[in-house]
Order: sequence, then C-alpha cells, then structure tokens
Amino acid sequence: MSAFSEAALEKKLSELSNSQQSVQTLSLWLIHHRKHSRTIVNVWFNELKKAQVSRKLTFLYLANDVIQNSKKKGPEFTQDFAPVIVDAFKHVYRDGEEGCKKQLGRVLSIWQERAVYENNLLDQLSQVLYGEKKAKKRSYEEIQPDDEDFASQSSPAEPPQTAELIRALQELENAASGDSVLRQRISSLPAEVQDTSLLHRITDKESGERLSRLVEEACMLLADYSGRLAAEIDDRRQLTRTLTVFLQSQKDGLAQNEQKLEEYKRKLARVTQVRKELRSRLNNLSGGLYNSSN
Repeated sequence: MSAFSEAALEKKLSELSNSQQSVQTLSLWLIHHRKHSRTIVNVWFNELKKAQVSRKLTFLYLANDVIQNSKKKGPEFTQDFAPVIVDAFKHVYRDGEEGCKKQLGRVLSIWQERAVYENNLLDQLSQVLYGEKKAKKRSYEEIQPDDEDFASQSSPAEPPQTAELIRALQELENAASGDSVLRQRISSLPAEVQDTSLLHRITDKESGERLSRLVEEACMLLADYSGRLAAEIDDRRQLTRTLTVFLQSQKDGLAQNEQKLEEYKRKLARVTQVRKELRSRLNNLSGGLYNSSN
C-alpha cells in the first residue's frame, strides 16, 4: 500500500472512474490511511468542487463506500465527513449531472436504513433532495432483490474480481446475524420494556424514570440491531447478485474454453498428420537418394 500524501490523494482522485472496482480500490487505500481522515475529507471536498460535472457523483459514491466500510475499523471517517456531507450533497445536486437526484436518493436511502448518521443530519440531506418533504425510508419488506444502488451497479458484462468476492464473504463473517452477544442482550430485555400491559406496575416517579431509561436503551439496542440486519440483508442480496454474475462468467468462460480445446485438438490432429506424412516422405526421399547413389 503506497504512502499517504495530499499530492498522492489528489492524483488518485483525478484518476477515479465511475466503476465499482475503481471506487472500491481507492476506498481501501483511504481506509488504510484513516489516521489522515480529516485531511482526506478536506482534500476530497475540495477536489469534488473542482471535478468535472460528469465525475461529481462518483465522489459521493466514494464517500459512501469509505463511510460504510470504515465503520468496523473506527468512527473517523463517519465523523469527519459529517460536517461537509450536506454541502457535498447540495453541490452535487446543484452542479452535478442532470438526473443525479435519483442516485443521491439511493445513497441517502441506504444511509437511513443502516442508520449511518443521526436523524438530524439525514433529515438535512433529505431536505436537500426533496425540500421539506422527507425521503421515505423503505421498510425491510420493501428492500427488493432488484433494488438498485451503487453497490449493485456492476454490469453483467463485467464479472466481479475474485478479490471483491473474497472481501464480501469476509465482511459477512462479522454480520449482525452472527452477533450472538447482542442477540443474548436482546433476549435478556426485561418484560416491562416490551409489554404495555405491565405499565400499571409503575406507581412512583422514580420507578417510572428507571423504566424510561431501560426503554430508551432497548429502543437504541433494537434499532441498531435492526439497522445492521437490514444492512446484512442488502449485503447478502448484493452478494447473491454478484455470485450470479460471477457464476455466469465462469460458465461462459468454460464454454469458450471447451470450444477452444476442441479447435486446438483438431489443429493438433492436422499438425500430427502433417508430421507423420512429412516423416514418411523424408524417409522415402532418403531411401531414394541412397538407392540412386548405388
């Protein structure tokens, strides 16, 4: 992994293309250098404002990838992008390509589902795109396998890289469904926070405030876990799509190689026949020359 410098980052941003591989490659480099997150965000924002109209949305895709994939390593990028992300959305919405509102809406929808930021900041982003009307947060049932977001933009004609598949599989090892500790905490929640019929037991303000704190903690715990599960659902669906594309590319490659193998077998047979007949002819010529010399 190359060393970090502002000049190196500016060069990499200038070479960034609107392909999933390009975005994810630079994202990994940025996450590796997360100790420079504040500088990275400042350079990113400055370069975003200078970027060509056709490339501005790609900068947001990069921020999305960095913010989401860096959370497991630390909160640096989530925190450092927060002060500029609203202005970045405004800039791309105002100065980006016509029709980018739909793509920005997809990014915002994912952030809402995964609770990437506090509601206050998400509401500000929603107001940038929709005015006073807030963007509707999709329910889990509405997250359909054919929903399109940046994570699923790879073309069927462009099979995923093996490294991309390995990374996706490794990330699922730490998915919400495997967090047995958190599931145990949820299963251990007291009945009082889940059953309104038990509220009659509250007879004084002290016990009411104590239960209120428990309810708030339970809400945060369940909201966080629900968000992580929703994110895992999206990740698994995306992985399924990616594996489908990868499997089809392998089948296509297999069919092509089988055809090539048959073609080369036929060529080998023809060359082998030429070699056989040539040897026979050379032997005859050698024999003829020997006889004539006698």
